[in-house]
Amino acid sequence: MKAKKVMSMESHITRRQMLGAAIAGASGVLAGTILRADEKQTAADPRIRGPFPILSTPFTESGAVDFDVLANQARFVDWGGCPGMIWPQSGDSVDLLTTDEKLRGMEVLAEASRGLRTALCLGVQGKDTAEMLVFARHAEKLEPAAIISRPPDSGRTEDDMRQYWRALAAVAKRPVIIQTTGGVAYKGPVPSVPLLVELAREFPHFGYVKEEAGPIIARTRALVAARPPIRRVFSARGGFGWLYESHLGTEGLITERAVYADVLTRIWELQQSGKNPALLRDAYAKFLLMANLGDHLPGGGLRGFQLHLWKKRGVFKTMVSRQYGPKQTIPVKPIFSELQLNKEEIAEIEFRFEALKPYLKPGPPRFGASTKS
Repeated sequence: MKAKKVMSMESHITRRQMLGAAIAGASGVLAGTILRADEKQTAADPRIRGPFPILSTPFTESGAVDFDVLANQARFVDWGGCPGMIWPQSGDSVDLLTTDEKLRGMEVLAEASRGLRTALCLGVQGKDTAEMLVFARHAEKLEPAAIISRPPDSGRTEDDMRQYWRALAAVAKRPVIIQTTGGVAYKGPVPSVPLLVELAREFPHFGYVKEEAGPIIARTRALVAARPPIRRVFSARGGFGWLYESHLGTEGLITERAVYADVLTRIWELQQSGKNPALLRDAYAKFLLMANLGDHLPGGGLRGFQLHLWKKRGVFKTMVSRQYGPKQTIPVKPIFSELQLNKEEIAEIEFRFEALKPYLKPGPPRFGASTKS
């Protein structure tokens, strides 16, 4: 059955290539008309839109992945109202977890997300195509709403990325979001806008982009202008440019800010309604006031002090994280430690978090069952 589907995809590619050759011999106006008509046949999936926060991997005191808390984190994001959620995708969860841990985490989240409103997106990437396909095939069996993939660690040219994502296209049956930056081991180029457009034209389930490569504004404008075949452009980079980029046409946010799920939902709703720009400015400014605290506290800007908030909000049990080795290397055995914050640092976190109260969902989150109302 799988072989038949692959052959079908290959024949589809061949037909598209033949059509392209025929169009090339015709007038430019006719070519543009045919392509535009063809591109309109596949609209963007309406579920893949809005804030899709990346889940932060929870750990026990012994440094093991806490899968029960991971499931509750998914329920928390659903309780907060976000349209989607993603895992594994942050650098530490992709690089510092074992293959078995990632595969099991995918299964846990697929089970936990049944009955939830929030769409699950699973991360599939690897050092090369073979490793990526291990995760892609496993994700497909779990039938998430979407999958996301960054460039291969071993990629060194744009054609490496092209072949890598074409291999993914032959396996994936659902929307594929491409992240435009790689991991700490990636030394290749940024995928060009023409490559992203090419893949979107070639495969109807591509065309979703998490844009976080520079120059951000120029690339965002170019991708938005390429709709269709580009289907959705997401902001990233911790949300620091989200408001401006949304004015340019991005339609959501992907970043490791899941602890603010209810706040992200409120900002998104205000963006969509356009009825209260003053309130939108206030909500976004207070979110940034919280987010930029990562420049001053230990642990970094995305995970770091947000672990304190995860505990405060009743989801995490520890502030343990796994760490990279010297010079951002991936250690043979896990290195982990508990984040330590002093009284002054905690006071500053609490002071800033207080400003978000008007945008927090009231009441504690419900765990252990669907939050679907």
